Amino acid sequence: MQYSFYDFLKLIGSLGLFLYGMKIMSEGLQKAAGDRLRSILTAMTTNRVTGVLTGCLITALIQSSSATTVMVVSFVNAGLLTLTQSISVIMGANIGTTVTAWIISIFGFKVDMAAFALPLLAFALPLIFSSKSTRKSIGEFIFGFSFLFMGLSMLKTNAPDLAQNPDMLAFVQNYTDMGFLSVLLFLFIGTVLTMIVQASAATMAITLIMCANGWISYELGAALVLGENIGTTITANLAALTGNSQARRAALAHLVFNVFGVIWVLVIFTPFVNGVSWFVDTYMHPGTEEVAVSYKLSAFHTTFNICNVLLLIWLVKFIEKTVRLIIPAKEEEEEYRLRYISGGMLSTAELSILQASKEIHLYAERTHRMFNMIKDLLHTEKDDEFNKTFSRIEKYENISDNMELEIANYLNQVSEGRLSSESKLEIRAMLREVTEIESIGDSCYNLARTINRSRQGNINFTEKQYEHIHFMMELTNDALQQMIAIIETKDHGQQININRSFNIEGEINNYRNQLKNQNIIDVNNKEYDYQMGVYYMDIIAECEKLGDYVINVVEAVNSETKEKK
Repeated sequence: MQYSFYDFLKLIGSLGLFLYGMKIMSEGLQKAAGDRLRSILTAMTTNRVTGVLTGCLITALIQSSSATTVMVVSFVNAGLLTLTQSISVIMGANIGTTVTAWIISIFGFKVDMAAFALPLLAFALPLIFSSKSTRKSIGEFIFGFSFLFMGLSMLKTNAPDLAQNPDMLAFVQNYTDMGFLSVLLFLFIGTVLTMIVQASAATMAITLIMCANGWISYELGAALVLGENIGTTITANLAALTGNSQARRAALAHLVFNVFGVIWVLVIFTPFVNGVSWFVDTYMHPGTEEVAVSYKLSAFHTTFNICNVLLLIWLVKFIEKTVRLIIPAKEEEEEYRLRYISGGMLSTAELSILQASKEIHLYAERTHRMFNMIKDLLHTEKDDEFNKTFSRIEKYENISDNMELEIANYLNQVSEGRLSSESKLEIRAMLREVTEIESIGDSCYNLARTINRSRQGNINFTEKQYEHIHFMMELTNDALQQMIAIIETKDHGQQININRSFNIEGEINNYRNQLKNQNIIDVNNKEYDYQMGVYYMDIIAECEKLGDYVINVVEAVNSETKEKK
């Protein structure tokens, strides 16, 4: 039998269909679950056991431990999960990912799922074109499920028949009879292969086919499975590269957990493998040899991960200390660094919205800090201190511009992903929030410049003017604090109340009008000169303008929470 380049391309194409099916299936389910998936993760990680069960459940549902771990790393990065909680969820994800192997073993080898794939697509077709986003997501999930098994069926069909081709069989067998060295070699191959494909389920499918076709023995298949467990950690580590220290620690914990598991299994490899084989033969009666070996591998994969979790669940604190030692805490990150948004790989689109939301909260707090500097600037007597504070405000203005750009670009990137219609509207509201917060930063800078100009013109406001400016700034400060409180309430998914913000805005407007009229009277009465009145009213008017931007942010947040419902 000649195995041509065309046949090889067909094999790679089959793998492509399998991977694409898995991706579509995972994305469809994540979109259908959306916010619920988020709330499940945050609510159900109160202790180690519930954390493990949650990780197991979510991974079994979305059929990708990589997606779960990337999600968990993102949650840690966004400060929603602690490192301890994340480790238990990742442990559960390792058990959950073994479900894929069982689905392939039971349906892929026993039932010809490819025969059902096309009829399933017929059912999914009307759902795909549905206007309701949940139905559409379910349609995508079914499409992915069908592609997954079509890909698996084609992988089996297009794999070279080694029984008819002894040359290729000899090549594989050169490395299969080196005893324990073969086990280590196949463990390494499994790791590298999974790192390249970035999906342990795909490598698992390849392993099941290799063993079912008799290319390699069950023992070497088990070694490949161990390698896949190490290789699958690469995705989370790549996702965490641009994250904060905690996110990188969570990803490293996944690697430490799996490497430790592989080490202890290698010590008792032969009895462990034989024990699983005996259990399957005695209690599961799989039937044909092809099905038997796939059952054994699936059972080995599940047993290994369950034993590893049962062993290491007691050592969560130790794993946490280990990763903290390997990745020490960085110095407080520079002001301009985004804290929650990673510049590299995007996690799931729905989750990215959550990260951006946390970043917007931080952005609002930074502009509030900037406003507090203005209040200090107003009463700074010494020149050097004044210049230092003024240049700090200028720096904050640059940071504010950069943050607006980066958050907006990130949201635009997210909106290009596969999103529900509600999430698209949510992103639109968030973009408006970012624009208005940047305008607050601009207003703060304008206030600083006005104070600077009045200082250079040797203008000293009267006591009464200072009193009025202070009161106006207090009102503006209240408005900013209320705005941040509303953003925080929204982040925690609670009911927001915007009435207080509108009341403060009304007070600011009335006070500005009152001072405007009083200023004309005071200038006419020669209480101060016209130029002083101009600077004075510039500060008052800018505070009022800042209040308008605050209300715009509050309205945008309010419309965003309505979209979520």
